[in-house]
Amino acid sequence: MKYCLIVLQIALLTGVSQAQSINVKKAFSGAQSQISVMLQEVKNADTADKAKLVSPRTYENGKFKMVVSRDWTSGFFPGVLWYLYEYNKDNKWLSAAEQFTAKIEPEKYNTGTHDLGFMIGCSFGNGYRLTGREDYEKVMIDAARSLSKRFSPATGVIRSWDHNSDKWQYPVIIDNMMNLELLFEATKFTGDSSFYKIAVSHANTTMKNHFRPDYSSYHVVDYDPVDGSVRGKMTHQGYSDESAWARGQGWALYGFTMCYRETKNIAYLKQAENIAGFILKNKNLPSDMVPYWDFDDPRIPNVSRDASAAAVISSALYELSTYSVNGKDYKKAADKILKSLSEKYTGKPGTKGGFILDHSTGHRPAKSEIDVPLIYADYYYLEALLRYKNYQGNK
Repeated sequence: MKYCLIVLQIALLTGVSQAQSINVKKAFSGAQSQISVMLQEVKNADTADKAKLVSPRTYENGKFKMVVSRDWTSGFFPGVLWYLYEYNKDNKWLSAAEQFTAKIEPEKYNTGTHDLGFMIGCSFGNGYRLTGREDYEKVMIDAARSLSKRFSPATGVIRSWDHNSDKWQYPVIIDNMMNLELLFEATKFTGDSSFYKIAVSHANTTMKNHFRPDYSSYHVVDYDPVDGSVRGKMTHQGYSDESAWARGQGWALYGFTMCYRETKNIAYLKQAENIAGFILKNKNLPSDMVPYWDFDDPRIPNVSRDASAAAVISSALYELSTYSVNGKDYKKAADKILKSLSEKYTGKPGTKGGFILDHSTGHRPAKSEIDVPLIYADYYYLEALLRYKNYQGNK
């Protein structure tokens, strides 16, 4: 494929010919200090709904904002705590991770969302990986069963949203690729291949319908729920229907890389390589490789960046580098992104509610969460740091 063949060109265009060195110890020290501040913010939260608000989401307009467990971002804060525990094995973080993970458990029976991979996988999934707790495994299986109920054989994909029926009939967003890992895990736990088959069907259908010839992804594809035909392709959070919303490209890269890991289907590897090519060779990718919120916003460079997209892309590139013949160049690109985030996008210590990264963009068309810290940026940043730390050749 055209984006995978010229390895040297990728290196030259991204400016990553020199190895990037990240001070992981310093980065985690800063992260731990910030998350300690965040824990205190959570404790001091002054709200009538304090019992219902379980996880921090952002710091916007001078306010520390938390969400209920059914919010799609609820699992990221427990995941951040698990990553801190993974790094230093301090029981302080283990205790906090267990405490905030438990708050998400009611969502295992939530059949009204496609985001159970984010909610349950990032919390209980990391908890299970690090502790082997059988009760965590059961929660993940229950959540996978709930997620499976959103799959339709007629469309071949998992429905994303139930709202805005005036806009679409069976909407599927590229973000949904991130939730398939929960299904793959459920098959490993139970031996029930139905979870695996749903994940593969969703990935295959998404690969067929969600991408343009240049391997950029649409945000939303609307299907006919009866015959599975495509009714329309559009955006919800991007600049326009035909633009490349930055975080969406990150979800696509991460999702197909993960699908290759779980299936060893070479088509998924090639798809991930092609998506990486689109991102790394894009003329609007800044020199520090932290993308603008949408690659096609005509106001570039006078628009907000999205550190969350950069964190997702960096983490995904680390994994992709272990599978691809282009691995050295993907690793260099991931290093440069991570170095930029660590040196230029971290928040001032003790400020903005204790979030680690600043300068993310949540939903610009809705004028929501623009140039703010976001908890999922912190989650994928720490994941990328751990992947950098643990990187050993092709492992």
